[in-house]
Amino acid sequence: MVSRSCANFIDLASWDLLDFPQTQRALPRVMTVPGIISELDGGYSDGSSDVNSSSSSRERKIIVANMLPLQAKRDTESGQWCFSWDEDSLLLQLRDGFSSDTEFVYIGSLNADIGTSEQEEVSHKLLLDFNCVPTFLPKEMQEKFYLGFCKHHLWPLFHYMLPMFPDHGDRFDRRLWQAYVSANKIFSDRVMEVINPEEDYVWIHDYHLMVLPTFLRKRFNRIKLGFFLHSPFPSSEIYRTLPVRDDLLRGLLNCDLIGFHTFDYARHFLSCCSRMLGLDYESKRGHIGLDYFGRTVFIKILPVGIHMGRLESVLNLPSTAAKMKEIQEQFKGKKLILGVDDMDIFKGISLKLIAMERLFETYWHMRGKLVLIQIVNPARATGKDVEEAKRETYSTVKRINERYGSAGYQPVILIDRLVPRYEKTAYYAMADCCLVNAVRDGMNLVPYKYIICRQGTPGMDKAMGISHDSPRTSMLVVSEFIGCSPSLSGAIRVNPWDVDAVSEAVNLALTMGETEKRLRHEKHYHYVSTHDVGYWAKSFMQDLERACREHYNKRCWGIGFGLSFRVLSLSPSFRKLSIDHIVSTYRTTQRRAIFLDYDGTLVPESSIIKTPNAEVLSVLKSLCGDPKNTVFVVSGRGWESLSDWLSPCENLGIAAEHGYFIRWSSKREWETCYSSAEAEWKTMVEPVMRSYMDATDGSTIEFKESALVWHHQEADPDFGACQAKELLDHLESVLANEPVVVKRGQHIVEVKPQGVSKGLAVEKVIHRMVEDGNPPDMVMCIGDDRSDEDMFESILSTVTNPDLPMPPEIFACTVGRKPSKAKYFLDDVSDVLKLLGGLAAASSSRKPEDQQQSSSLHTQVAFESII
Repeated sequence: MVSRSCANFIDLASWDLLDFPQTQRALPRVMTVPGIISELDGGYSDGSSDVNSSSSSRERKIIVANMLPLQAKRDTESGQWCFSWDEDSLLLQLRDGFSSDTEFVYIGSLNADIGTSEQEEVSHKLLLDFNCVPTFLPKEMQEKFYLGFCKHHLWPLFHYMLPMFPDHGDRFDRRLWQAYVSANKIFSDRVMEVINPEEDYVWIHDYHLMVLPTFLRKRFNRIKLGFFLHSPFPSSEIYRTLPVRDDLLRGLLNCDLIGFHTFDYARHFLSCCSRMLGLDYESKRGHIGLDYFGRTVFIKILPVGIHMGRLESVLNLPSTAAKMKEIQEQFKGKKLILGVDDMDIFKGISLKLIAMERLFETYWHMRGKLVLIQIVNPARATGKDVEEAKRETYSTVKRINERYGSAGYQPVILIDRLVPRYEKTAYYAMADCCLVNAVRDGMNLVPYKYIICRQGTPGMDKAMGISHDSPRTSMLVVSEFIGCSPSLSGAIRVNPWDVDAVSEAVNLALTMGETEKRLRHEKHYHYVSTHDVGYWAKSFMQDLERACREHYNKRCWGIGFGLSFRVLSLSPSFRKLSIDHIVSTYRTTQRRAIFLDYDGTLVPESSIIKTPNAEVLSVLKSLCGDPKNTVFVVSGRGWESLSDWLSPCENLGIAAEHGYFIRWSSKREWETCYSSAEAEWKTMVEPVMRSYMDATDGSTIEFKESALVWHHQEADPDFGACQAKELLDHLESVLANEPVVVKRGQHIVEVKPQGVSKGLAVEKVIHRMVEDGNPPDMVMCIGDDRSDEDMFESILSTVTNPDLPMPPEIFACTVGRKPSKAKYFLDDVSDVLKLLGGLAAASSSRKPEDQQQSSSLHTQVAFESII
C-alpha cells in the first residue's frame, strides 16, 4: 500500500491540494554548448533513460539552496531591482575551492518580494549577470514551506526539541508537509531547466530541500547528486517521531554523497537508516558507504570552514583598527569575554549569562575586572519561544549589572542591534576569551573567526603598532554540543547546562599561563587556516566525483511510487530470466541439474505457513519425473522438516543444513561426510553464545546438527550489531584451532564445520553426476539470500571444470532485483513457480518416441551400474 504521505504525490507536484497558483515558466532554454540547445524543452522522457547531450566546454557545478547568494534592493529613482553578490554567503565563498574555469550555476529563492509581472525580467537578468536561477514560490507556499514546515517542524526537531505540548513546539501539520513537497518540486523544475545531466554535478544544501533528490533522481536516474546538511542530525529516538521520516530518509538516499559536520550526526543518520529502512553500512577503503538497491551512497564527514581572505580583508580596514583602539581604551585594564549568537532558544545565551553570574559569585576577585560583551544577531525565526528567550536575556543582564556593576562599570554589555562587520571583527580581535555556549548547534563558525582575528594580519599589526613577531594567544570555551567542537582539540569543552563547570572553565581560560595559551592558539590556527571553506568544498566535490564513477557501468531501473521512488542499479548483464528462453534450452538438453532454495524461492519468506502448497509439490513432482533431470532442494533448514514437507516428491534430492546432510531421493539414506566426533566444538561454542544471548535482549540461539546460529534480528539494531561483532571476534579467538568457520550474516552469527556451504553441496552433486557418466549440459540454480550466492558462484565455476566434456548452459537466478553473482533475476516466488511450471510442461509434452528412448537409456544405465 502506498503510504499516506505519498499517495497524492502527483497532486502535490501540481499544488492541487494546496490550491496554489502555477508559477510561470520564466527561464528560456539554456545553451549548454555553443550552438547546441539543450533538448529539455520537450516533455519529460521516462526516468529509465537520461538525456543525451554533448560534453560541456567547462566544468560546471549546480549549487541548489533555499536562498541565492544575492542581495536585492529596489532602486528608489528608477524603480528597478538591483542585485549584488552577498560576499558573506557560504555558497559564494565555496568557489575558492575550484579553478577559475569552473562554472557555477546557483538555484534558489531571493530574499525579496518580486511581483509576478516582474519575475520573467528578473529571471533573465539574474541568469545573464550572475548565472543564478531564481525559484519564485507563491507567498502562501513560501510561508508554509519555510516558516511552517522548515522552521516549526524540521529545525526544532533537528535540534532535539519535541512538540510535547502545544505551547512548546507545533504539532505536525500535513498541509505544511504538502507545501514542503510542492516547494521542492518547484526547485527540481528549475534544476531540470538548466542541467546537463551527463556532465553537471548538483550540490544541494541543507534541510530545506531533503526531498529534492527524489524528484531529480526520478527524472535523471544517473544524475550526479550530492547533499550537505548544515544542521545537526538528531538521534533516532528523536528523528523517529517525525511522521514523514521515511520519505525524508529516502530523499537523502537518492543522493550519491551525503555530508555531515561531525561523526555524531552521521552516526545518527546511519542508525535511522538501519532502524527504519533495514540498511547496513560498511567502511570501504576509509569511506563509509550504504548499499541502497545496488547503488553505494557514500557518507562524508567534514565541518565547514571560513573564508580566510574575506575575514583578513576586514581586519585590514582602517575602521576596524579605529574600533579596536576604541575598545582598547574603553576597557583598559579589564579582561574581555566575547559571545556572538543568534537570538534563539538553542544558542544558550541565558545559560551563558547565568554561568557568568555564578562566576562573579564564586570568584569575587573578578568583579570589576571582567566584562562579557554579548553580541546578539537578529533572530532567524519568530514565535513565542524567541520572545521568551529575548525577555529572559534582558532580565538576566539587568540583574547581573545591578548586582555586580558599579559607576562606570557594567559586567555584561548586551549589543542587540545590527553590528557592522568591522565592529564585530574588532571585538573578535580584542577579546581575551570567546565563549560559545549553545545547547545544540550544527556548525558554529564563531570560534574559527575568533581564532583568525586573534592571529591578526600585518596590516592590522601596523595600524595597532604591534610587532609582527609578537606572540599570539586565544582562548576558547565551547559547548560540546556544537559541530566545530570535535575539531578544536585545544578548546575547553563544557556542558552548557552545568553552569558551575562553565564558570570554572572561563576562570581557567583567563588565568592560564601565556605559554599554554600560545600553544593552544597555534594548534587551532593551523587547523582553521588549512581547513577553510575552499578546502571543504573541494574535498566534498572530490568525494562526489569518486562516488559517481560507476554510474555508467550499470543499468538503472526506477522503482517505487511517489516519495518512495529509488533507483535500482545493477550489472549490464543482469536481466530477467525469460521463460521462453530457458524452455527453449531445456528442450534441447539431455541432462539437467536443477538446484532450488526453499525459503524465499519456493515458499514466500513472509509467509507464516512454511509447508509447500499443492502447486509447489505438483511442479516438483513433474520435474523429478523427467529422467533427464536431477532436481535438488538446497536449504539451510533441518533434514527432518524438509523430508517431511517434501515427502510426496520421491525422486527429489535434498541438501539440508546448507549441504551438511544430502539425500538423493526418498528411497536413499541421508549422507554426511562429518562424524559426531567432529562436533566437539559445540561444547565450546554454546556457553559463549548463551552468555551473549543473556546479555542481548531479543536474541536467540538456533541448534542444528551441523551448526549453532545466534540470531539478533529481534534485538535493538545498533546493540545487536555491536554484540554480533564482539561475538564474532570472541568465537574466532576461542575456535582458532578447531575445524570450523565463524561467519556473520544478515542478523546472525553462525558456527559450522569447514567445507559446509550450499556452494560445496552443489559441487558434490555435479561431481557425482560426472562420476556416474551423466555430466549435465544444463545447470539451473535459483535462490534469494546471501547463502545462495555460494551456489551461484559454484555453478559458474563449473564452466571451467576440466572433467566436463563440454561447458553446460548455466542459468543462475536470484529472486528479487538486487545485486547478485547471478546473471538473471525473477521478481518473486510466483515468478519462480511460473518458470518451473513452464519447464514441467515442457517435460510432460515430450514426444512418445523421446520418452521410449529415454526409458531405454535409463534401463541401460541401470543395468551397467549393476554389472
